[in-house]
Amino acid sequence: MDAILVVNAGSSSLKFQIFEVADTRLSCRVRGQIDGIGTRPRLLARGADGAVLIDRAYAPEAIGDLPTAISETRTWLLSLGGFTLRAIGHRVVHGGPDYATAVLMDNDILERLSAFQELAPLHQPNNLAPIRLAMDINPDVPQVACFDTAYHRGHAQHTDCYALPWSFYEDGVRRYGFHGLSYEYIAERLVEVAPDLVRGRIVVAHLGSGASMCALQEGRSLETTMGFTALDGLPMGTRPGQMDPGVVLYLIDQKGMSTKDVTDLLYRKSGLKGLSGISADMRDLLASTDPRAALAIDHFVHRCALNVGMLAGALGGLDAFVFTAGVGENSAPIRARIADRLAWLGAELDHAANEAGAMLISTAASRIALYVLPTDEELMIARHTLALVTPS
Repeated sequence: MDAILVVNAGSSSLKFQIFEVADTRLSCRVRGQIDGIGTRPRLLARGADGAVLIDRAYAPEAIGDLPTAISETRTWLLSLGGFTLRAIGHRVVHGGPDYATAVLMDNDILERLSAFQELAPLHQPNNLAPIRLAMDINPDVPQVACFDTAYHRGHAQHTDCYALPWSFYEDGVRRYGFHGLSYEYIAERLVEVAPDLVRGRIVVAHLGSGASMCALQEGRSLETTMGFTALDGLPMGTRPGQMDPGVVLYLIDQKGMSTKDVTDLLYRKSGLKGLSGISADMRDLLASTDPRAALAIDHFVHRCALNVGMLAGALGGLDAFVFTAGVGENSAPIRARIADRLAWLGAELDHAANEAGAMLISTAASRIALYVLPTDEELMIARHTLALVTPS
């Protein structure tokens, strides 16, 4: 079987898919992931018919980080056999100012992308590690990098700049935005499920361990909540989201924290985990009776509601709101609480549809359509990869 392997390493999960290639058509034959890394590790993969190929749980310390998850997944994939790789497509979070489309990897590009590791320390090193490994083991198999920042590169300059001296913008200090592969997929999916809304004003909420929102108009990114790094915007599993930069100055000047200490605090010890003192996992917080768990959830919902208002302002109104990613797709309570905060915009939730996990969860009377659409970053990566390695 001629195939493309897609590797998508996130901050707390590793997703992978094997796509059969027939001419220009892609068919998913194996889909799997290790999620709950460091908390509830589980390797689950299914075949094209939905049959479980592997379902293995691990102790938290057994799969404590993404490099370990990558190694475990690679070992299992090698045991499958039966496919010949045409290429491997990789999600790479940060493309910086130079890469606005998918690229065929070589050592020079790998080193240039390594320069952005400090801007995405939870992702970029783990995104690049399997590329480096695959280039060493199978140098004849093309490796393609697909960037989370690429989808947002069409923003107006006044949207992406910071109010800093212009030389900083020229040096690449600007608002890049992330989760672009997810938003690109949702934009294409909306053409299928809600064609009348495609030209409308849409906010998509990618709510997971990493979380952001994006304002879409005519299938394009107009504005997003993340900026120069994946720390900005919404509170996340272990990241704080939007924060006064003066806090960082205070931590360094008054608390004597080093750059390394602050980096560790902001990327690994903040967000839902830091505020609750319990867990970065929304499921744990919803199940907890601890007041700090409730505080973390309240903060998350509040900040989500505020950012919807900001993006609606950028769009000049709102016609639809889409929930996607782990929390957005699977947590009916969080969807209900966010939808309740959108009542001022005309949103009215169909509670039965929401509890049932329906695709459309707004009532007929709602002035804003509310959707739940599973994202598929891996399919977008496969499409970009196939297009790049297929002769024109």
